[in-house]
Amino acid sequence: MTPGQPDDAPGESPVVILEEGSVGIVAPHSLTLDGPLELDGGGRLESVTVAYETYGELDAAGDNAILVEHALTASAHVAGRHREDDRAPGWWDVMIGHGRALDTSKYFVLCSNLLGSCYGTTGPSSTNPATGRPYGLDFPRVTIGDMVRAQRALVEKLGIRRLRSVVGSSMGGMQAIEWALRHPDMVDSLILVATAARATPQSIAIHKVGVEAILGDPHFRGGDYYGGEVPRRGLETARMLGHITYLSDAWLWEKFGRKRASTDDGGLRTLFEIERYLEHQGTKFADRFDANSYLYLLRAIDLYDAAEGCASLVESFRRMRCRNALVASFSSDWLYPAYQSRELTEALRANGIDVADHELASGYGHDSFLLEHRMLAPLFREAIA
Repeated sequence: MTPGQPDDAPGESPVVILEEGSVGIVAPHSLTLDGPLELDGGGRLESVTVAYETYGELDAAGDNAILVEHALTASAHVAGRHREDDRAPGWWDVMIGHGRALDTSKYFVLCSNLLGSCYGTTGPSSTNPATGRPYGLDFPRVTIGDMVRAQRALVEKLGIRRLRSVVGSSMGGMQAIEWALRHPDMVDSLILVATAARATPQSIAIHKVGVEAILGDPHFRGGDYYGGEVPRRGLETARMLGHITYLSDAWLWEKFGRKRASTDDGGLRTLFEIERYLEHQGTKFADRFDANSYLYLLRAIDLYDAAEGCASLVESFRRMRCRNALVASFSSDWLYPAYQSRELTEALRANGIDVADHELASGYGHDSFLLEHRMLAPLFREAIA
């Protein structure tokens, strides 16, 4: 899990915007895939639209592309600005552009919105062609594999023949892994940051509480809330819980400690500044995200296991053909702790893949992948070279 924009990261300190090398003003795109999309669970979507953005130029051979996978509640808007007066650039702007880690003077960088999301790609809030109304919970359950299946169709439509690298952090890393498993002959390298091969029982348990908060909101109405009052309180609560997992104990002490809220009126709801911060994050999230999409995407993470159907992760990774991989974790990340990155590294190396493995010291928790760009940039350049 991760916030959709870097300015939602610890302390709301904005990510440093490095204007030199920026991709500048960019345009969002969308594309409707040819034919229906068959899904892992046996269902199908008759029509799928995928929202995406690209930066740089695809070469004549179609093999200089880098696919960036976004995390839970982000979007395809990974770099640049849509308008000059945008308050903030794309969520990983510092990493993409001329001379940056993902160098658009060399590479064609692509990011697409996830299947099931609410930022332009078909999801529960999209119109069901069979009814003319939003899908709601009639939307079929989707998996990480289904997301990759939709991306594969998009990549083909764009004329990309091979991916120089697939880059993913958090949930995005799971998509990157699945790309290398399902389409091994298309992926040259993997960059996996703060991610894992499977959801842990702890992660599933945290998601369970968020799911119940949404389902228990009286305005949820079985997912059919479109056109009326939305299950805002449930979504805010789910986001507050999720946001805690992005942070670290040390950072919370440094930023808030036990400081009391200035608006303490003697009641029970908001006594501390950390509570005010979480309320702010919940409010912002409910303003921009769809509750049904949140449910579907959480469950896609819960269901993911890169070793499914195999005796071990090592056996599963025998399908991979990438030449090298970067695996990076952060010392204070307890959502996807370093031991899960070590599992990835061991399985990759056991299959003869050259792996650069780095556990990076950072106090920002899981959000480190958004904030520690100065540590990540040289590692990315080396992995893609």
